[in-house]
Amino acid sequence: MRDPYSVLGVQRNAEPDEIKSAWRTKAKSVHPDHNQDDPSASSRFAEIGRAYDVLKDPERRKRYDRAVDAHQTILQQRQAAREAAERAKIARAKAEKVMEELARANAQRAQAQASTAGEAPEDMVERIFGAAAGGKESDAEAKGTAGSAASPPPRGSATAGSYNAAAADDAVEDVTKPEVSPEAQPLAVQAVEVIASLMRRIRGVAPPPEKAPDHAVEAKATLEELLKLSLVTIRLPEEREVKLPLEAGMTDGHVARLKGQGLKVQGMQRGDLLVTLRIERDSRLRVDGFDLHTVLPISLEDAVLGTETEIETPEGLRSVEIPAWSGSDRMVVLEGLGLRDSEGGRGNLIVEVRVLLHEKPDEKITDLMRHMREGLYI
Repeated sequence: MRDPYSVLGVQRNAEPDEIKSAWRTKAKSVHPDHNQDDPSASSRFAEIGRAYDVLKDPERRKRYDRAVDAHQTILQQRQAAREAAERAKIARAKAEKVMEELARANAQRAQAQASTAGEAPEDMVERIFGAAAGGKESDAEAKGTAGSAASPPPRGSATAGSYNAAAADDAVEDVTKPEVSPEAQPLAVQAVEVIASLMRRIRGVAPPPEKAPDHAVEAKATLEELLKLSLVTIRLPEEREVKLPLEAGMTDGHVARLKGQGLKVQGMQRGDLLVTLRIERDSRLRVDGFDLHTVLPISLEDAVLGTETEIETPEGLRSVEIPAWSGSDRMVVLEGLGLRDSEGGRGNLIVEVRVLLHEKPDEKITDLMRHMREGLYI
């Protein structure tokens, strides 16, 4: 089955009403009765129906979204594994090149016993790979010799071949040993020195582990939870739960970054989790930025004469005064009763007036309106 969102032409965050409207439009356009000359109309019509069956059911839609996220995670893990394998392949090729150079140099020294001292491991590594990036190794060596008037140990000595932290404990003993020229060293010893030099070089310039791609999810919260600054639980595809603390400055559509809470990919640092906050619909209040909107229905008489009434707000019942001659375009603002912003303030509660007629016709009002329209004033 194709992606139901693509079949209906909607985004993954589409509301149920938008999905239903898209289904009606698509189904009407491809209905077999209207496309009798198209042999594929029936199959396309059935596909649209199957896509709508998945997306109209909240539970089936959630299961599909989780399956898609899990599939995406697997694809990212496979891509990361391929990239790691490629890097390992390059590293092996470089190591083989080092060993080939070492064997070639050893053969040349064996043929020319009367030649001068052979190439040192550090020089060989630098010749193959170039100068150390950033000069980290040379800087470290400079700092180590700056406080001493003695000359550095000659290449080929035991200290030059040291490649781990334990060798520092034997430094005094190694200095007293007689020098051994590179050509007099056996191949195994030279190999150890080359590998040690290569390891020191890698340690100086090795980049930190790559970070896994950021993982984007949506978190739904009620207006009450946002007003109370509660915790929202987010369930991830890998059967893991993350808590998102609701804070001042958050509103519908706010994107929060939870560092190190994203996907876990082998050989990589855990990525970040990007959480888009979605406020669930409330029957009384509507969110617009940090402002809250509510609708206040009033009668025709109150719209003409004005009135004072009570409305329900997040802080409880509040009195609100409706001026005389207030139409349905009138808005009354109650300051400081909205959502908390990031600067310590709050948005406003905006009361939208809606003029409503009586449920049953009123003869007096009808006569009055007729007289007003015809110019007969009482």
